Amino acid sequence: MQRRDFLKSASMCGIGALIANDALSEGVAASAPAMPAVDRPNIVLVVSDQHRAGLTKREGYPLDTSPTLDKLASSGVGFDRAYCTAPLCVPSRTSMLTGRWPDATRVRSNEMIHDAVYETHLYAVAKQCGYRTGLAGKNHTFLRPEDTDFWREYGLQQGWMPPNPPQMYQDFQHWMKSLHANIALTPTPFPLEAQFPYRIVSDAIDFMNESDGRPFLLQVGFSEPHDPEQVPTPYWNMYPPESVPGRCAGPEALKQLGYRAQWEYGHQQAGFPTEQNWRRYKSNYLGMLRLLDDQLARLVTFMNQKDLLRKTIIVYVADHGDYLMDYGLARKGVGMPECLSRIPMVWSGPGITSTSVGQSAFVSMADLFPTFCEIMNTSIPHGVQGRSLWPLLRGETYPRDEFRSIYQTVGLGGLYYEASDHVPYFLPDGPRASPKARAHPMGFGFDELNKVTQSGLQKMVRMGDWKLIYDMMGYGQLYHLPSDPCELRNLFGQPHVATEQASLMAELLMWTIRSQDSLPTGPQNLKYQTKWPGGHNWYAPYRHGTAPEPFIP
Repeated sequence: MQRRDFLKSASMCGIGALIANDALSEGVAASAPAMPAVDRPNIVLVVSDQHRAGLTKREGYPLDTSPTLDKLASSGVGFDRAYCTAPLCVPSRTSMLTGRWPDATRVRSNEMIHDAVYETHLYAVAKQCGYRTGLAGKNHTFLRPEDTDFWREYGLQQGWMPPNPPQMYQDFQHWMKSLHANIALTPTPFPLEAQFPYRIVSDAIDFMNESDGRPFLLQVGFSEPHDPEQVPTPYWNMYPPESVPGRCAGPEALKQLGYRAQWEYGHQQAGFPTEQNWRRYKSNYLGMLRLLDDQLARLVTFMNQKDLLRKTIIVYVADHGDYLMDYGLARKGVGMPECLSRIPMVWSGPGITSTSVGQSAFVSMADLFPTFCEIMNTSIPHGVQGRSLWPLLRGETYPRDEFRSIYQTVGLGGLYYEASDHVPYFLPDGPRASPKARAHPMGFGFDELNKVTQSGLQKMVRMGDWKLIYDMMGYGQLYHLPSDPCELRNLFGQPHVATEQASLMAELLMWTIRSQDSLPTGPQNLKYQTKWPGGHNWYAPYRHGTAPEPFIP
């Protein structure tokens, strides 16, 4: 991968982004005044892992799992139509740091961390702008300790330890590994203080206490609610298994989801009796959401006490969702259902106005980096494909066409594995295929990201009430989400939805072309100089008419 010198073409901090052409813009009615804007505000980016959207009171969920997050959304903007760029960790997180879809970064799986292609990334830009930078928690990207001023990294089963750590930390990590990423069927036998989210917030507080007067960018990376699904008292049974909300469908729906989903279910069940414990899975998961929210509250309380809230933008986002036992499936894996694709995204802080924009605008994980660039008052680098949300967050006018749809992709390429390939549930090159694993009374777990579930290549577009998925074989899926939230009635090819299908196919083609890589840029001289979208990286203000449009440029 070639990395260029930072922002060669006049992309310097302090220049700021160009003002967008308002010719196609529409107003946004503010419902609450913004906290006064601050020059070069601090940024706290909270990233949870495998956090399904729609599980808060604000979004209509019957259980109050995230009151602090809801409070931040009420004082700022919560985007109800936010999507990851790909429903798995590394591709999505790479997009977050680079503002580029997986088509351009070339990162299509969790095994491709160091294959990312980009010109620059969030932390490099922040440093260039004079920000102190830090990471406390999960990384799971190409980012390295030397890219930040503060680094305390955590994974799923182990995390940063101070000198002479408490024995409890070592014992907790050993216990976490013993779960083999499966559901804990008993309460976690360690106190809250051993949990990674508690320790990560403590590390974040350390970072802020070490302030040297510079504005800062801090990523607080929770490894949870990602598996293993475990919680300590008092979060254990906070939402009892027998009373958790039901699911949209169980394993009986797998026959409608294709062979790969059926294989994933078999692979899952061969590794652990997950379906038999689906209510415990959901109970633990929801309990962990409340644990995370309480730690978010602890962080916000500290910042308020230190007079940091009035000059800090807080962003909460997740890398992707979780089946949460819909269709009998755990974690993630096959396809792009809403439960995996849609993510929580909340913005709050100085300059951000509470509006209804989050109910209508389709936004993406790739939009974070260009938004942060404008918050830091610097130009958006070449090769960034996401769009700045800063005008939307400030309650300013914006072109609704720019945010009328969103795009996602998944898959390693090649052909789909099918039943005729006779792929065993225990893959022969994995440790879980060992005789010891097969003999274990509860199984040695399963790995849902594998050659079967990630085979093929699919692309998706969401627009209005509709969702279209199309792939390399010419197979199509079309769903009307208000009447089919489980995505079990594929309307693709049905005559009565031909108009909607044609519109979505055109939208998907537009996004597929737009997400193709513009790097390397070439010489960028007077003879060959790319015309970049100046205002917020938006394309709509430059469009003649409304796409699709009969127009020859």
